[in-house]
Amino acid sequence: MLILMRKNNTLFLLFAFCLFINTSAKGQTVQMLEQIGHLLDDAIFYSDRYITPATDVAVYQASSNWVTTPKKKKLWETSLSFHTNAFFVPKSDRKFTINNSDFSFFTIENASTAIVPTALGNNTQVWLVGQLDDGQNQTQVRVKAANGINQETVIYPYLQASLGLWHGTELVAKYSTNVKLKKCHYQVYGIGLKHNFSQYFKKIEAKNIYFSGLISYSKEDITFNFLDAQTDYGNLGLNEITGLVDTWQFQINASKQWKRFELMSALISNTSDFKYEVGGPKGQIEDLIPFQSLVNKKLEEIYKTKTNWIGELSGRYQISKIYVQTSVAFGKFVNSNFSIQYEF
Repeated sequence: MLILMRKNNTLFLLFAFCLFINTSAKGQTVQMLEQIGHLLDDAIFYSDRYITPATDVAVYQASSNWVTTPKKKKLWETSLSFHTNAFFVPKSDRKFTINNSDFSFFTIENASTAIVPTALGNNTQVWLVGQLDDGQNQTQVRVKAANGINQETVIYPYLQASLGLWHGTELVAKYSTNVKLKKCHYQVYGIGLKHNFSQYFKKIEAKNIYFSGLISYSKEDITFNFLDAQTDYGNLGLNEITGLVDTWQFQINASKQWKRFELMSALISNTSDFKYEVGGPKGQIEDLIPFQSLVNKKLEEIYKTKTNWIGELSGRYQISKIYVQTSVAFGKFVNSNFSIQYEF
């Protein structure tokens, strides 16, 4: 029943828009409207399987190394650090299997099943084909399955800064420009508050043991080249797909210091809201129907919320006012982080 309601929703939207388009579209039949509805359903199915592994990865990339040390900062004490993330893409998240039974509009060209890449995968030569019929003419829709970034390790840089506030509280912020990676763009920015708890236990701090808690919010945007679909009605305008991730994170950190070296561990819990949209230049089919808007409306069906539990280990070494730190976050995925920090 839910699926039927969703399809009827799509047909209603298409019908409403068709009342206002130019005379070349007035001859469209109910059959063609149903076909476009099926095409939209297939696009949503494929979009979900293609981009979800990448947005899951984005959460790990944004969660790492928020806390460089759980130690208490002095009031207005400031640090600035340059970070480089290295994420190792697992083989299981680089591809997925599609079958003709998964689609209501498309079929796999010259096959009944195929293995295609996710956004984290490699290149492919798989084509999907379908037919649109307006009652007078038929046009083939032929789409090449989207390629992935074809990298086993994804590396990107960002900046992070922290400022000591009152009573052992610290303001932390991280930011990256819109970094162009291979076949995609990635950006993250966020803000958090850390509070040192070991200050209340002097005997523990006397042993150079420190612990703290942090709550933070971050936003990750990740955009990939997507589908270039051509028809007699023009390009469909599915050139890019973007995952929009909003994450709230809580973590506790503990460390032990030996002279210039500090060993730290963390337990991280975060909850992320995932949204998706297609973008890039609109296709010529927009003269007929607002296809990109319809796809983005349908993408709301695959919005989701996920919770992750992540462990993190790191080591930090002091050289005067400069600190060198490396960390590894692990859970479903593994993400490493290297940073150089300067304390003012």
